[in-house]
Amino acid sequence: MQADTLLLNRNSHPKLAGELPDADTLEFIYQAALRAPDHGCIRPWRFIEFSGAGRERLGEIFFRGLMARNPQADEAQQNKVRMMTLRAPLIIAVIAKVTEDHPKVPVIEQVLSAGAAAQNMMLAAYAKNLGAIWRTGDVAFDPVVNQELGLEGEDQVVGYLYIGDVEGRNKPLPEHSTEDFVERWS
Repeated sequence: MQADTLLLNRNSHPKLAGELPDADTLEFIYQAALRAPDHGCIRPWRFIEFSGAGRERLGEIFFRGLMARNPQADEAQQNKVRMMTLRAPLIIAVIAKVTEDHPKVPVIEQVLSAGAAAQNMMLAAYAKNLGAIWRTGDVAFDPVVNQELGLEGEDQVVGYLYIGDVEGRNKPLPEHSTEDFVERWS
């Protein structure tokens, strides 16, 4: 796929199905992540891959987080949070693995680098004709979930990437004028 097509046509896909991407495709996606900008070459990323029964295990972790946040959650909310991890054949948690008090690279740069790694992964999935969506929500900021995923110190979940075959049609992409976003100082 041409880079211009990739960059201007990437779209988030909420409905994903199919099989787990093959090993070569997954390696390509991870290698793309590892090319993200990385001030100080500290590689402030960690990835947790969930597929098969691992998605159900993640759903149970999300459930425990929900119950800690909202012990009165009704049955519909409980079922929804348990089932949300079954929306794609693959989920990758992208974590900013933060080196606290780094002499040259502040925490914000480390988190942004992990975000850039996530974006590279989404573009790589799209380049391999897969769909993806970057999800956050309460589960990305939940201390129970973060503890069970092994986050430490200032580590942060920057998102959960849901990856699979696109199911359904593409949503229309909005047109934007660069004039609405670009300020030029000449």
